[in-house]
Amino acid sequence: MGKHTIYKSEAGKKQILQHYEDYLKTFPFVVERDYVDTSFGRTHILVAGPRQGKPLFVFQGGNCINPMTLSWFAPLVENYRIYAPDTIGHPGYSDENRMSGKDCSFAQWIKELMDFYNIERCAFIGPSFGGGIILRLADFMPDIIDCAVLVSPAGIKLGSKLDMIRKILIPMIIYQTTSSKEYLHRVTNHMAAGNMKENDVQIIGDIFKNVKLESEMPKLTEKSELVNYRSPTLIIAGSKDIFFPEKRLKSAAQAIIPNLVGFKSLDMGHFPSTDHLIKISSDIRKFLSVHYK
Repeated sequence: MGKHTIYKSEAGKKQILQHYEDYLKTFPFVVERDYVDTSFGRTHILVAGPRQGKPLFVFQGGNCINPMTLSWFAPLVENYRIYAPDTIGHPGYSDENRMSGKDCSFAQWIKELMDFYNIERCAFIGPSFGGGIILRLADFMPDIIDCAVLVSPAGIKLGSKLDMIRKILIPMIIYQTTSSKEYLHRVTNHMAAGNMKENDVQIIGDIFKNVKLESEMPKLTEKSELVNYRSPTLIIAGSKDIFFPEKRLKSAAQAIIPNLVGFKSLDMGHFPSTDHLIKISSDIRKFLSVHYK
């Protein structure tokens, strides 16, 4: 394995990338694939949607494969030209060195990707870790964001650390050492409030087994960092989200985001169910129709 690998073995890497390829095959639309060399490493990008559609960047969730979280926003492919990069240092085809979520690294990385496609400004969607990435961009380069949608985002407020240790970390460690499906389901049930698809459960389990997980989330955003960020922003949060619960996110987001035009609360965990995704897509379409013309 290479010096900066995030995988525990070559066989493990192969297994995760096979999941990636299998997930792509489930998409009912054509997906193009590009590689872009950036200052932070080579980046693999999934591109879909009409060539003349308005550009929309979608960032993957942390410690996850890009097609899984991209699938949550698949209906948007009908109207928008979607660019979904594999985050450097996370499972996928981008380089495996880790980037800092505490400085301007993610903002500069995004700018270089946009420059590759000759995009000056556009809309952004980020679930979980991807939401935290967008907030780093809002801090350092707010003028290139037309509008943003953050779904169960990192970078604003954390849930109970004690609950995360008890309900996620401990059963995850037991699963990693015993391969007990009971403990894997304990973790995924808490992540998704009991609504995760079995195929996704298997993928999450294989990631737990084969990937050196990224433990550093993008930093919690301070009000002073967003004083120049004026783009319309929508947050969609889950009342049962163990990582970033709605009850903690809402007040914090209202305090730091100057143009928070909407905050939607759904009865969901960190991973949305199929029914939740229908509602999320509807809310995002309405938001973009008003703020991204």
